[in-house]
Amino acid sequence: MPSAAPVIDQARDGKLRLAFLSAVVSLVASFVTTAAPVPLYNIYRAEDGLTNAGISMAVVGNSLGTIVALLVLGRLSNHLGRRRTAIASLGLLLCGCVLLLNVHHIATLVGARLLMGFGTGLASSTLTSYIVDAAPDKPEWLASVASSQGPMLGLAVGAIASGALVQFGPSPRELIYFVCIGFLLLSAVLITVSSETATPTPGVWRSLVPRVHVPARVRHLLPVAAAVFLATWATGGFYQAFMPGLVEDQLHTRSPLILGLVFAAYMAPSVLGAPIGGRFAPAAAQRIGMITFLVGMIGMITAINAGTLWLFIISTMFAGAGQGIAISAATRGLLDGSTVADRAPIFSAIYLICYSGTAFPSLVFGQLSNILSLPQIALGYGGFAIVATLFTVVAARNPDAGRTGDSSCENFARAGR
Repeated sequence: MPSAAPVIDQARDGKLRLAFLSAVVSLVASFVTTAAPVPLYNIYRAEDGLTNAGISMAVVGNSLGTIVALLVLGRLSNHLGRRRTAIASLGLLLCGCVLLLNVHHIATLVGARLLMGFGTGLASSTLTSYIVDAAPDKPEWLASVASSQGPMLGLAVGAIASGALVQFGPSPRELIYFVCIGFLLLSAVLITVSSETATPTPGVWRSLVPRVHVPARVRHLLPVAAAVFLATWATGGFYQAFMPGLVEDQLHTRSPLILGLVFAAYMAPSVLGAPIGGRFAPAAAQRIGMITFLVGMIGMITAINAGTLWLFIISTMFAGAGQGIAISAATRGLLDGSTVADRAPIFSAIYLICYSGTAFPSLVFGQLSNILSLPQIALGYGGFAIVATLFTVVAARNPDAGRTGDSSCENFARAGR
């Protein structure tokens, strides 16, 4: 009589594959929504009188909303389950889209971005943990790449799709938000029919007390990981806050599609660079990634001062690829040996650092934008990249000095099951 065990295992694997796919799609859709307003910023500047400082405040609002959500709600999915909190995050993002349908004042834009920040923060901790819970064993790097690069893919797709719809579609100020609402609803349906991977536990109210936790076994990796996250996400904030004005003033184009492509040129190569980093031990991958990132930043600053669009885009792609290699490697190191209960707090800590890197430089340089030129602001971000790269080259370490990069990956894969 054939054993029923293989049938049960196949059914379980099928449910996990659906959960993995649903979580990846939902994470990407969340960040597509986050990127959707970027190509519209120059329209808001031209038609509604928004300034570079005002747009930088919208970026700060989005990042601060995310930071608050990560601090307060980052462990919620351990207690309520991944599915319930994932659907709540998608609902917050949908409400932000509704507000963005009628932007004519900076307060509306900042309020919508703040609300979307809450949704993004909850999605960042919940959906990334859901991805790692449900990821298949092979390839070993899939879970860390999908969880760390899903946001980058979403940002790239969102920027390009928004730029194209704004430039060529009807109702340029509204259509992209209706599209995002549709994808968020689809994502909610996929999550609803997927299986739960985290058993709900008591302690919901205690989990709302702000706490950042990284397991002691990987805490020594946090300083270098923080340097990677801060520098690369600060540059992402630069592309959101100052790129609309930079593309128009320095690179001499007002095309929303070009603006979307420029933003995507930083985010999309990150997704392609991440699997490359999986071929190396985390420390080596972080060094390679940050050196590549710095080369791209130097080229980008050179292109800004020369007013050369093609050099700017190529350099941006270099920086983006380096970002992908470094971020996925840093994430892989911090997840080494993690349990189901560890993952939501670890991802909360990761994204808390990331969004701090977006928020605080944007806040500072936004206030300085009245006295500094955009090329000077770009130099400031370049200086940050130099410091972070030098620190990474000197101080990067592996999760366990006794392991090779491959065995570290294998341990991560086993922990994901």
